[in-house]
Amino acid sequence: ISQVRTLKKQLENHSEPLPFKNLVEEIWDERPPAPVTGIRLLETERCGVAAGQKISDLQEQLAKNNSDALVLNISECICWLFNIRGRDVPNIPVTLAFALVHRNKKPELFINPAKLDMEQKERLSPICRLRQPEKLLDTLGSLGKKQATVWADPGNCPELFGQTIRENGGCLLERADPVMAAKAIKNQVEIKGMKRAHLLDGIAMARFLQWFDENAPGGETSEIEIASRLENFRAMEPDMVDISFDTIAGSGPNGAIIHYRVNERTNRILKASELMLLDSGAQYLCGTTDITRTLFSGSCTPEQRDHFTRVLKGMIAISTLSFPRGTTGSQIDILARHALWQAGLNYSHGTGHGVGAFLGVHEGPAGIAPRYQVPLEAGMVLSNEPGYYLEGKYGIRIENLLHVIESPDFKDFLTFETLTLVPIDTRLIEPVLMTEAERDWLNRYHAMVWQKVSPHLDGKPRDWLQQACRNIRAHPHLPADE
Repeated sequence: ISQVRTLKKQLENHSEPLPFKNLVEEIWDERPPAPVTGIRLLETERCGVAAGQKISDLQEQLAKNNSDALVLNISECICWLFNIRGRDVPNIPVTLAFALVHRNKKPELFINPAKLDMEQKERLSPICRLRQPEKLLDTLGSLGKKQATVWADPGNCPELFGQTIRENGGCLLERADPVMAAKAIKNQVEIKGMKRAHLLDGIAMARFLQWFDENAPGGETSEIEIASRLENFRAMEPDMVDISFDTIAGSGPNGAIIHYRVNERTNRILKASELMLLDSGAQYLCGTTDITRTLFSGSCTPEQRDHFTRVLKGMIAISTLSFPRGTTGSQIDILARHALWQAGLNYSHGTGHGVGAFLGVHEGPAGIAPRYQVPLEAGMVLSNEPGYYLEGKYGIRIENLLHVIESPDFKDFLTFETLTLVPIDTRLIEPVLMTEAERDWLNRYHAMVWQKVSPHLDGKPRDWLQQACRNIRAHPHLPADE
């Protein structure tokens, strides 16, 4: 809706955009059908709040906003509301569906019935009415004829939906999707699951990084092999459902391409002494992970140490921040860039995005970047991923996921709890650039990683983790503490 409105404004006094048939459908003769995969109903013990309670809370919001119904078309929001998951889309455990939440009666879930078995239909019947997806437009038209007020998010609701409601006499209440905001604030059960997912991920990453350290210095491993090996280590965990996005495995100059995706054409061998940027994540039944590490493959230059350490200082600045309620991600983004700015450096992406709980690895409405104006709230999970990219040479990014919590030290303040449990390569650090407080944070972080992950490892991976989690000292020529 908002895109069409913007287009009309831009074309004002020049031309008028008109609705037209989908020309792609006219020529796409062998279009495959929409995916039909089974769904999974989550028990309250896994998701924390029953679907009926979520719906009741949402209906209260509809009443307060004098709205008769809410139209939902974002799959992550629909799956969160009804406590369902699916496999219709790669990397995101959602089913494709639409929903109408009514103020005074059962919601309608527009979903292909072939995705549900009889037991699932019986379990859903007390909380919603199941409808065929092709019935949605007729239902919106009927709401319009009743002169209903329908809540729709103009930032994601199709213009066709709004047009159908308006042309039949209804009224649109254009406001942000309230489910998106509710979904972003995880309950205690969801946070417990996210912590479990990061422990599983930390175990897989330790095994992978030990393999990487053993093989990368030889200068014979390719980006595709590195990405494949990591996915295989994660797949050793039975609760791993899928990767949460296509792995970014950029060696040397490819690491400077921020959203690089390796393929057979671009695949290159990681040469000894090149930096490797690896951004990856997984979908576990208990939660979603997203982690970036810049990897060492033999040696590094003083310039690379300087850049890596400045990125790390920015990551630590966000991780250790306490901030008053009402603070937005746009207000704290500068802290991640300060050490880079002092050297005339910067990066051209946001510092962090919201992350779902066994849902999308990117979610709104909050994040850490100039564009995010939504206040951070306890229960949100955000990425923290500053970086630096030198075109044609290398890329550096360090990413942990953070949980927003109440500050234990200051009233009406919030702070962050780190969820990710993977060492940061201290061989790439220039220790003299770090303050004592920053070194203390890094040492505490590595102590936590060792304490939580090491009991689940043995042999070479455990020995590797012990070495990777050693304390870092202030002077680069002093040996690290055991």
